[in-house]
Amino acid sequence: MSSPVSSRNSKSSHPEAPKEEAVTETILSNTLEYEQQLHSAAPKLHGRKLTAAIAFVAGTGFTLFGYDQGVMSALLSAKQTSTVPSYHAECSPAAKRGSFIMIEGSLITFGIMVSYWIDFALFWASGSSAQWRVPIALQIVFAMIMIAGILYVSHEVVTLTASRSLKISAQLPESPRWLAKEGRNIEALAVICALEDKPYDDPLVQQTYLGIREAVAVESGSDTGRSSLREIFTGGRSQNFRRAFLGVVNQCFQQITGINLITYYATLLFERLGIDDVKSRIIAACNGTEYFLASLIAIFIIDRIGRRKLMLFGAVGQCLTMVLLAILGSIDNSAAQIVSAVLLFVFNSFFAVGWLGMTWLYPAEIVGLRIRAPANAFSTASNWIFNFMVVMVTGPSFNNISWGTYIALNAFIIPVVYFFFPETAGRSLEDMDVVFALAYNEGVSPVQVSLRKDVPLAGTPEADEILGLRSRHDEVKVDKREKE
Repeated sequence: MSSPVSSRNSKSSHPEAPKEEAVTETILSNTLEYEQQLHSAAPKLHGRKLTAAIAFVAGTGFTLFGYDQGVMSALLSAKQTSTVPSYHAECSPAAKRGSFIMIEGSLITFGIMVSYWIDFALFWASGSSAQWRVPIALQIVFAMIMIAGILYVSHEVVTLTASRSLKISAQLPESPRWLAKEGRNIEALAVICALEDKPYDDPLVQQTYLGIREAVAVESGSDTGRSSLREIFTGGRSQNFRRAFLGVVNQCFQQITGINLITYYATLLFERLGIDDVKSRIIAACNGTEYFLASLIAIFIIDRIGRRKLMLFGAVGQCLTMVLLAILGSIDNSAAQIVSAVLLFVFNSFFAVGWLGMTWLYPAEIVGLRIRAPANAFSTASNWIFNFMVVMVTGPSFNNISWGTYIALNAFIIPVVYFFFPETAGRSLEDMDVVFALAYNEGVSPVQVSLRKDVPLAGTPEADEILGLRSRHDEVKVDKREKE
């Protein structure tokens, strides 16, 4: 993300970026697209757990000391942003998955808040390269902490033995879904036991394990085998294309809401309201602080309220806020300017609750296991592509039709979410395979099925029948040969 607080003499914070910046952004966007193609294969070779952390440190180093700073940091940042949500979603229980990934969203806004205040402090170092090197260098500290946690934090993993279980100390485990997809079923079962803190023959562990095995088998006809990009464009019971497309659209919607207009150009917006340059930067930093605090709300309500309601709440609130900003923009007095400044804080609050973490949660839970890595790569690529578009078109659209651009875009989001986005709250990742297969079998919308209470859970004989699989209930229970 670009630094939200510009330097005293910087032109980059202005919506109408110079031509040279436009060329750089174009190269950057194309590079990101290519990187997402490369990334879709990375988890298959190395797993999900190290990809993000190594990319983070490497990207920061290249940015500090390399010549192609924008390209290298974008390459490795994109790898990180499409890997972490997948790993987190695949290791989280269904009942708390939303809350856990909303924490990621809050950490994003925490970083934005810190960057605002750091950049404000460095605002006074005009003309020195420290103005941009110091904020970037500080990111290494957090990346090193992340790598240390991944490599050295011990995690208790249950290994399967004839004596029922044996606890050993191991590093942070790979995702059980990824392990199963690679055919490492015993390891997958061991990780499930560790995450649930239950023995391997516990009903919950067995049901989760069965559901994952079914997810691996449902599109391939076997328990192993690698996916291909072509599978993303298939339909049938799996509805892969529809699900991957929902993830892409979800990421696009986050970018077109108008949040980056405020995040990137907050200082300029406050200056246009007649506030001097120093105060406008202080208010922008306060805006970032409020943004972080508002993001904490979603952590506590996402799993109780559900994904659809929060997305609709956010879009409606954002649309109404933009309407009020448009009305106040035609009133030329200090009171209207103060209210407009407050509304920028309000907009951030609606976005933080409804959309901030949602676009990292929803694409990871809506797609099937076999296509999760490439589908998330595509959805993340769409996020960065639309981020590029926001940077390029914000100036012309804002100057020509003011807030109307974002009123229209937020209004468009509402019916699309209502009619096309299924609810994923409270369901395991494998349960969503059953939801889409049942909708296909009955010829109805997946949205309708997702709101029903009678959908069989993944791993049950009823779910096997819906998915077109022979029952694995007795087949995949661990026998003595597997224990050895």
